[in-house]
Amino acid sequence: MREAEIIRKTAETDIALKLNLDGAGKSDIETGVGFLDHMLTLFAKHGRFDLDIRCQGDTNVDDHHTVEDIGIALGDAFAKALGDKKGISRYGSAIIPMDESLILTAVDFSGRCYLGFALDIPTAKVGTFDTELVEEFWMGFARSAACNLHIRKIAGTNSHHIIEGAFKSAARSMREAVRIEEDFADEIPSTKGVL
Repeated sequence: MREAEIIRKTAETDIALKLNLDGAGKSDIETGVGFLDHMLTLFAKHGRFDLDIRCQGDTNVDDHHTVEDIGIALGDAFAKALGDKKGISRYGSAIIPMDESLILTAVDFSGRCYLGFALDIPTAKVGTFDTELVEEFWMGFARSAACNLHIRKIAGTNSHHIIEGAFKSAARSMREAVRIEEDFADEIPSTKGVL
């Protein structure tokens, strides 16, 4: 089993996170940010990742630190669980419809970090959640996981649907990218011999 446990404590957040890449999509998530809990629950389900997260953050200030730091911790967990990345597919992509929205994501666990974020979200908030934090979350993830991640809106007008489509699409892309290719299980998926 490819698993990781991350403890991240700062002056702003206290996070305990457990990830199993070879799970069944089970999750137990309490971040203190309800909308993020919803997104991470469906991320785990659609990625077939088992994911437990507990966070105590300074949400009395706002949700920024909590959302960003959970993105960082989740990226750290992916990097740790993938190890030397031997046998992984490495690349994954998905185009996911969510009602009127259509979202494309592509990921490469290359060892290099880049976020291509073209997710035009029409409103500043979904409920009490600041929609600009979606980019902060995925930036933290991409840096910590050392992956190239592209998230692009093809269509969509409802902010909730657009963001949910992005999390589902990212989950499906990552599920494809981290799966072990049996024919190449002992190989690093790079001509460099290292990722």
